[in-house]
Amino acid sequence: MAFALRKRGPSTFERAADGSMTLIEHVRELRNRLFRASVAILIGFGLGVWLADPVLHLLQQPYCDLSQARVVNGKCEFVQLGPADLFLLQLKVALWVGLIVAAPVWLYQLWAFIAPGLHRHERRYAYFFTALAAPLFAAGAVLAYFVTAKGLEFLLSISDSEISTTLEITKYISFVTNLILLFGVAFEFPLVVLMLNFVGIASAKRLLSWWRVAIFVFFAFSAVVTPTPDPFGMTALAICLSALYFGAVGIAFLNDKRRGRGKEIYAGIDDDEVSPLEFDADPVVAGQRVDSTAPIGVPEPVAPPAPIERRYDDITSNSPRSASTRPFVS
Repeated sequence: MAFALRKRGPSTFERAADGSMTLIEHVRELRNRLFRASVAILIGFGLGVWLADPVLHLLQQPYCDLSQARVVNGKCEFVQLGPADLFLLQLKVALWVGLIVAAPVWLYQLWAFIAPGLHRHERRYAYFFTALAAPLFAAGAVLAYFVTAKGLEFLLSISDSEISTTLEITKYISFVTNLILLFGVAFEFPLVVLMLNFVGIASAKRLLSWWRVAIFVFFAFSAVVTPTPDPFGMTALAICLSALYFGAVGIAFLNDKRRGRGKEIYAGIDDDEVSPLEFDADPVVAGQRVDSTAPIGVPEPVAPPAPIERRYDDITSNSPRSASTRPFVS
C-alpha cells in the first residue's frame, strides 16, 4: 500500500522537456529508442518474409493483366539474369513490408525523442501533418499502381510484332516501386503548402494568386518524373496535384478566417505601396525654464571666515623683546 501511494517521479518525456536530463542520459535514451525501433523492424521483416510472395504477385499483376504479357502454362513469365536475383528481390520486398508494418513503432520512437524539444502548438501541428501524410502517400501509391498498368500497355503496344518481349523481374519490380514511391512523395506537396500558411509565410489569398504558376509547375514536374512517355500518367499526376493544391488552399482560407487574418490595417496595401499617415502633428512649443538645483548628496559650499584685524600694540605686546623693555607697574 505504501509503495502504491508513493509519489512517482517525472517521466522521461517531462525531464527531457524541462531540460533536466544530462547529455549522457539523452544518448542513452536515443540508444534505447533505436533498439526498440530495430526490434520492431526485425519482427516486421520476419512477417515480410512470409508475405513476400503475395506482395510480388500483387506487383506483377499490372503486367499479367495485359494482353501483351508473355504467358506460359497459364502464368505470365518473367526472367532473371542471375541465380540469386529472385532471392535477393524477395529479401528486399520483405524489408519493405517490415518497414511498413513496423512504421507505427519506429515512427513513435522517433517522435518521442523529438517531441520534448517542441512547443505545444508545434506538437499539435505535427499531429495534424502526420495524420494527413499517411493517407496522401497511400493515395499516391494507389494512383501509381493504376498508372503502371496504362503505361505498360502503351509501352508494349509500340513494340515490334516480330520481337518477343519478356521482362526481367528485378528491373520490372524496381520500375513499379519507384513509380509508387514517386507518386506517394508527390502527393505530400499539399502539406508544404499548408505549412507555409500555418507558420504565417503565405496567406490563402497569396497562395490562390499563384494557381497559374502552380499548375504549370505540376505539369512540368509530371512530364519530367513520370517514367512512361504516355500522356496518361503525366496528366493523371498533374490533375491530382492540382486538385490537392486547391484543397490545401481551401484549408488555408479556413485557417486564415479562424485566426482573423486579412483584417489588418495594411492588408489591402501592396508591398511597394506607401501607406498614408492620417494624423495631424501637434506644434512643438518651448516649455517653462527650470532653475538648476544643487546635486543631491553634495554639501553646500561654506563661506570662508572673515579676516582677523590685529592692532600693532597687540602684536608688539606679545613679542619677547617688548616684554623686556616695557616698564614695570606695581
